[in-house]
Amino acid sequence: MAITAAAAIASDSVMETVMRETTLPLAFPVVPALELRGVSKHFGDGAARVDVLQNVDLSIRPGEFVAIVGFSGSGKTTLVSMLAGLITPDAGEVFKDGKPIAGPGPDRGVVFQSYSLMPWLSVSENIALAVDATYAEWPAAKRKAHTARYVQMVGLTPAKDKRPAQLSGGMRQRVSVARALAANPDVLLLDEPLSALDALTRAKLQDEIVRIWSEEKKTVLLITNDVDEALMMADRIIPLDPGPRATLGPSFEVDLPRPRDRRAVNLDERYKTLRRSVTQYLLDAASRHAASTTAKVIQLPVLRPRVAEETKRVDLPWFLRMRHSARVAAMEDVERQAPASVAPANSGTGERFVEFTRLGKVYPTPAGPQKVVDGFDAKISKGEFISIIGHSGCGKSTVLSMIAGLTDISEGGIILDGREIASAGPDRGIVFQAPSLVPWLTAYDNVALGVNQVFAHATPAERRDTTEYYLGRVGLSGSMHKRASELSNGMRQRVGIARAFALSPKLLLLDEPFGMLDSLTRWDLQEVLMEVWARNRITAIMVTHDVDEAILLADRVIMMTNGPNARVGRIMDVPLPRPRTRRALLAHPRYYELRAELIAFLEACDHA
Repeated sequence: MAITAAAAIASDSVMETVMRETTLPLAFPVVPALELRGVSKHFGDGAARVDVLQNVDLSIRPGEFVAIVGFSGSGKTTLVSMLAGLITPDAGEVFKDGKPIAGPGPDRGVVFQSYSLMPWLSVSENIALAVDATYAEWPAAKRKAHTARYVQMVGLTPAKDKRPAQLSGGMRQRVSVARALAANPDVLLLDEPLSALDALTRAKLQDEIVRIWSEEKKTVLLITNDVDEALMMADRIIPLDPGPRATLGPSFEVDLPRPRDRRAVNLDERYKTLRRSVTQYLLDAASRHAASTTAKVIQLPVLRPRVAEETKRVDLPWFLRMRHSARVAAMEDVERQAPASVAPANSGTGERFVEFTRLGKVYPTPAGPQKVVDGFDAKISKGEFISIIGHSGCGKSTVLSMIAGLTDISEGGIILDGREIASAGPDRGIVFQAPSLVPWLTAYDNVALGVNQVFAHATPAERRDTTEYYLGRVGLSGSMHKRASELSNGMRQRVGIARAFALSPKLLLLDEPFGMLDSLTRWDLQEVLMEVWARNRITAIMVTHDVDEAILLADRVIMMTNGPNARVGRIMDVPLPRPRTRRALLAHPRYYELRAELIAFLEACDHA
């Protein structure tokens, strides 16, 4: 009996143990979908050798969405190319599902920043290339239906017969995504696929990719330079420290609930904390990587452009005075009738330096005249920094082009320092999205071209010191004698900024000057711009589609409604103390409030 009781007790104990163990998660290791072990890679030999990656370890779980955020030139594309099997590491191993990657294959779909579409093929035909190569054994009807499914998945059915030249940048990138997915890969590798797109198109494609990922249950590795993009899309963010010999930093788990709404997440404390932590890590990494050499200090000569005498403030001719007075009266009438909820367009303080009065631009089209800008009204004080923000196609650049004198004014007018603008002139410095340098000249010579013309009355030493001073201020002391063709995009844009400031313009015009750069280079150049601008407080107008850039740089933000017939929708004061830094901005209690106001306006325009 005792034996029986003992056996029963033992049996119950075993059963409880078995039941308890079967209800707990099994401790079997999960084989990573992608893995790098001690990977290093270099290019070139001897003095030309560049060590890109060093001892990189990475493990991504099946079905996980991971974002790697890094600096330009840090090796992000090299890392993706190794996972895609396009290049091999010098040291270490690369695995997919526990097996070494020996070359490219349809089990890994890759979408690069450049679209790489066949220009003579339609949308459907470009996608069918991947389908036919992967499923050659399928009947033609089945391949056609499979192609149509992925065309429909990315919302391109109405454009399925169009060629790439007939598509927008966002639509072309949708074709690239659909082509990668149509091969039914286990893993999707996205190498900065959205960085060349405007903010609105970028946001829509982010949502589209996340939707497809959630439905298709793919493993996704996203390479990006945009912290917000990573936060909106990924389960985990991993920074890639700057090269050479770049390595991966710590993982940041993104514990934000899905789906993620941009307006709602902006007020989420977890989002704010995580955003601050990732940004702080990247800024600290950039600081650690910064060159320790000190540039030679140049004393800036005190020079006045000779053209300043020709463009100084003078009385307008009687007919322009009457025209200007009528515009001012009309503007004041508009302001009196403005709704109380909309900030008046002349909310700047101090002397009126730039005045836009019922500015309009009409372009001829095959369907008849189209008014792009309609009744743009604003007044800007001397020394103000103004940002103009709005969706692509709303006429921001058209307004800037009219004040630059590069585009004729159809209606209304612009007064700069008491004179009506009728043509281009050196009193306005311009920095475009592409810096427009002479490629066979050095950085120094590109800046000196303008300096020698505007300061022709100065001595050669004064012109030299002016050129070197501003190149030094933008961090190019050590590269000023390199040809423009040898410089990176960020360095070329620095030359453009130096050139604009070196001419001592009355008005600085910036047309999305950092739009083609990665986010981290953009942060650096924003700091450079603020530092150089603070020295002489040139009145500045900058066109941007970046909410954070608009708040960081500006005293006021002009929000434009969607085109056609775009106009000033609202003007927001930015009451944040100067000097500003990105670190201080993220910690300021009003920053997310201002950000929410801009996001709400842009979303309202998008839905209109």
